[in-house]
This record gives sequence, C-alpha cells and structure tokens, in this order.
Amino acid sequence: MLMRAFGDRYRHTVVSCDGRTEAAELAPGVDLTPATWSPDGGAMAGVKFARRLLRQVKPDLLLTYNWGAMDTVLAARTSGFKRLVHHEDGFNADESVTLKGRRNWTRRLALRSTDVIVPSANLERIAKGTWRLRRVQLIPNGVDASLFARSPSAAAAFRAAHGIPEDAFVVGAVGHLRPVKNFGRLIRAMAQATGSNEWPEGLRPHLLLVGEGGERNALEAEAAKAAHLEVTFTGHIRGLSDAYSAMDVFALSSNSEQQPVSLLEAMSAGCPVVATDVGDISATLPAEGRRLLAEVGPDAEAKMAGAITQLARDPEQRSRLAELGLERVKENYSLPAMVDAYGAAFERAMER
Repeated sequence: MLMRAFGDRYRHTVVSCDGRTEAAELAPGVDLTPATWSPDGGAMAGVKFARRLLRQVKPDLLLTYNWGAMDTVLAARTSGFKRLVHHEDGFNADESVTLKGRRNWTRRLALRSTDVIVPSANLERIAKGTWRLRRVQLIPNGVDASLFARSPSAAAAFRAAHGIPEDAFVVGAVGHLRPVKNFGRLIRAMAQATGSNEWPEGLRPHLLLVGEGGERNALEAEAAKAAHLEVTFTGHIRGLSDAYSAMDVFALSSNSEQQPVSLLEAMSAGCPVVATDVGDISATLPAEGRRLLAEVGPDAEAKMAGAITQLARDPEQRSRLAELGLERVKENYSLPAMVDAYGAAFERAMER
C-alpha cells in the first residue's frame, strides 16, 4: 500500500524470509527488487546474511518489520548503520496472550536508539512501557474508503460467482487462515447463532471466509459439523472490494490484533462489525459498535453469536452502524494522512 502510494519517490529492495515473492504483484509499476533470505547455518546466520545484504545494496534507509526481522536490526547496529526504522504491527499465536520475556529484553536492547513505528495505541503502550523505548511513533493504518464503496451489482456478481444465494444473510471474514486469527471461533459462533430460537425465521445464514492458509483443512472440517449453516471458503482472491460488498456483517474473531486493515476496509464498505475486543478495535469502531465486541475468553463465542443474531434481527441498526463506521474511516483513518506520516518519518530517519 505504501509502495504504491509513494510511487517513484523510492526504489525498494524487499527481502522475503520464506522465499515467496508473490506479494510483488500487489505493487505494479513500483521499482521493486525482491531478494531471497538465504543465510548459512549457525546462530548468527541471519545477522551475517543481513550484513552482506547491507554491503551489497547500500540502502539510504533500512526498514525492518516485527520480531522476525530482529537479526537485521542487530546486523545494522553492529555495522554502525543508523538510518533504520523498525515497525511492530502485532503478534503471532506464540505471543497472542503473553509476551515472551527474552524477546522483550532483546527489543529493549536492540531498539533503544532506533525509530519505531506502531499502528495502535495498544502497541505504543507496550513499546514505551514494557520495552522502554523512547523513539516510538504511533501512525494509525489508513485506507482509501472510495475503493471499497458498497456496490449492489458487484455484491450480486460476487455471490453468483461463489455460489452464495442472493437472499442469504452473509457474515464474512477476511484474513490468513492461521491459528491466531481463530476462524474456528467464528464458525462455532455462527453455528450457535443460527441454531438458536432467536435466529430470525426464514433468514438463510451464510458464512464467507476469504483467505488461504495452513488452517484451511481443519476449518473446513469444523464447518462440516455446523448444522443450519452454509460456509464458503474462497481461498486467496485479488481485490477485496466486491467481497466486502457481498457481506451483510463483517466479523473478526482473532486472539490478537492491533488495528487490522481489513476492519477499515470493511467499515469503508458499510459493513457493521462483530469482533473480539483486542488491540485497538474498540477505539476504531463507532461508540455504538463497541457494544457488540466480545472479550477473548470462554464466553467469546456466545457473545459473538448474540451480536450476530442481534444484527440479523435489526436491519435498521445494521444501516446505522454502516453509516457511522464509514464516517469514522473518512475522518480518522485516511490513506493520505497515513502516507504523509510515514513519508515524514522516513525522511527524518534518512536525515539522521
């Protein structure tokens, strides 16, 4: 998103840590050179690889992302390279509940004189409090709301293409199918909602899961056990605006998030939201929408089921939340504001 927005302002060399470079397709026309992560063996292999890469590329600015890039942060520090901006945008399943002490200490030491950018107030508190970092900047995510404007014709075409009945009540989710996203929680919540006597008579429920990942087989098995519920797995698709238009409600069931871009996209498309109360989701939603959030825990599925049922029974509330959500995105989470903030942060780092 940032690469496309910056256009020809920068040239990019992007290192893939798993050898996959398909994401380059998302930035057509951008001057982008993919590089493959290929360290030698040994405990310091990643640091040595990053040092060689810095010598070869000689970047004006180095950007690192999350715990997986800490080898590169250490390589920059031990090489005397100071034009570095580190980004933290969330945690995987292994830190979704409790942060690891060793990683906290490593971040505290490795990032103590580094510019760090975070997308949520929750991460800002962690970076300043737990990691005791001083140069932390909060830049909320932003989207171009116009790209996701709801289109009835696009919704109908998407539903037809994926075998979703035109009259179905569609609850949709978008994301990589991995444990921390906990889509199983959403499947069970939908099954609980649609199997209840409170579900509106005659309303045909449908769950739409957009994304691909290692959890797909397990999730398909979970969905097969859900009576009263049709579930569609689309796999990976390019261009999500039509998918959001096809949803009556957007759902997010993660164990851990910060400020999901998918949430902003769904709000831009006029989708009311049912979600777990993690990260900055509560702060992002309009006040009325916050009452539909579920605290992560043993009662999360029941709470989500109740919220989905409430929205299914109340089209006026859905319409009201759609308007409020779109207004929130336009006022607080615009793409130009985010791009300007990142551009200014990168320029400061290069000047340093």
